[in-house]
Amino acid sequence: MSFEKRWEKGDSQPVTRRIKDVLNPPGPIKPRLEFAKKRTEMQLKKLEQESIKLNERDKSLFNNVVVSYQNHDSAHANIYARELAELRRMNKVTMSAKLALDQIVLRLEGASELGDVAYSLLPVINVMRDVRSGMASVNPQIAKELGDIGNLLSGIVMDAGAVSNLSINFASANEDSKTIMEEAAMVAEKQMKDTFPELPNSDKQKSRI
Repeated sequence: MSFEKRWEKGDSQPVTRRIKDVLNPPGPIKPRLEFAKKRTEMQLKKLEQESIKLNERDKSLFNNVVVSYQNHDSAHANIYARELAELRRMNKVTMSAKLALDQIVLRLEGASELGDVAYSLLPVINVMRDVRSGMASVNPQIAKELGDIGNLLSGIVMDAGAVSNLSINFASANEDSKTIMEEAAMVAEKQMKDTFPELPNSDKQKSRI
């Protein structure tokens, strides 16, 4: 069957692939891409909500650190500061994930319009894997959903490559995905510095009291 027919209509699957089909539903590629895009956009909304919660907790902990130093309670100040540092690590991971998923959505939209599925999506699968790994310690439920989306995209890429006889450049795809993750991390780092005040320390607080 031609790529054009597989893109819009899909083709029948043999009985021996039923188990695989449960994990990665068969069918026309274009609707599956749209489904993957919608699921990714849903995770973007969840990441936004996660970031809001982390930001609110950040303000509370930062205030606790400052007040503790002002009260000369360095023991509690250090406890709050360590918790705040871990919270900001999680927030940076979340910000990076959001930025990376934004790029994934753009790739999915481009693949839907151009039909260049295997070339466009192979880097996306790598990025999705890295984002899932990072989010595992922040929000396991989101990480699980990202893993499922990654599996869905892997099936689409395999089907698209098979029907179009594409030769995929894995080295180029890996480099592309690495660039996406590095840029997301850089932007997230800048956003963290611009958004959150620097952690106070005992010496600075003593000089102000």
